Amino acid sequence: TEAIGLYNLGQSCCLNSLLQVFLMNIHFTRILRRITVPPSPAQRRNNVPYQMLLLLEKMQCGKRKAVGPTDLAYCLSEHRVKLFVQYDAAHLFLTLWNLLKKQMKKPELVEELSDLYMICIQEHLVCQNCSFEIKSNSTMLTLPLPVLDASSHRLKTLEDCLQYFFHPEELTGQNMCFCQQCGKKTTFLQSMKPIRLPQTLTLHLKRFCFERSSRTHKLSHFLPFPQELDFNEVLTENQCQADDREKATWQYELFAVVAHSGSTSCGHYCAYIRSLTECKWYCFNDSEVCQVSWDDVKCTYGHSSLCWRETAYLLIYMKKKPQ
Repeated sequence: TEAIGLYNLGQSCCLNSLLQVFLMNIHFTRILRRITVPPSPAQRRNNVPYQMLLLLEKMQCGKRKAVGPTDLAYCLSEHRVKLFVQYDAAHLFLTLWNLLKKQMKKPELVEELSDLYMICIQEHLVCQNCSFEIKSNSTMLTLPLPVLDASSHRLKTLEDCLQYFFHPEELTGQNMCFCQQCGKKTTFLQSMKPIRLPQTLTLHLKRFCFERSSRTHKLSHFLPFPQELDFNEVLTENQCQADDREKATWQYELFAVVAHSGSTSCGHYCAYIRSLTECKWYCFNDSEVCQVSWDDVKCTYGHSSLCWRETAYLLIYMKKKPQ
């Protein structure tokens, strides 16, 4: 029942942080416990869901303060997830999720996993010349939120980032689209509208910025995020494509923060996670786990003059239970 750390195998802090976010999510572990155990030893060694389940049981059965995720790490290496290299947390999160989905054999578990994490979005394109419309639905694992606007001005809050992401954008110049009705390229208005939001919603703050010199630098400016987030208060009626029943479930509580410290070339990840059973915040820093306060979590808001300090990179929200 206690929070257990994971030993660093060598630049595995990113993997450790994401594993803790997965395994502290009781909605995810309920799915994980129902997987089909692969029949042969070789299949079990190379099965990511099964190795993750073994790691969960190892964390829950022992009385050690930390365990080593060695078997899971080497299982991942068989699927081209390299060991002993630095990873971007958003990219590795997508890689892990795809492997989990691919190797869960029961269709009902794959569907539950998708319902738990996948965001359903409608892309809406309208020709500004003749009003011809193009609509297409797609799914996303994370919402990639810019922290700067088109003029490189800093967005001040998480709500500002969400409003900016869903704000309609005019596609002009080189970005014009071909209109079937006009028979030529015209200016289109593009908008993204949420249709369905999952039980576990992951927001990716795009803190790493590419410069013209092909170098990457980190945007560490102050950007607060709330403990409670209601999408109905953030988005306007025109920015949604969901029905009233769906929108009634759009109230969220912060569950976890994956934070990055250091620079783009030399960094470290840790995770702040709110226990769903105890409602207490913990900091998971590889093998070290300690209880923290909300004020400690708020230290990941960022600070422009302290670029090496911890800065929130992934925000994971959980749907609130209906009253």
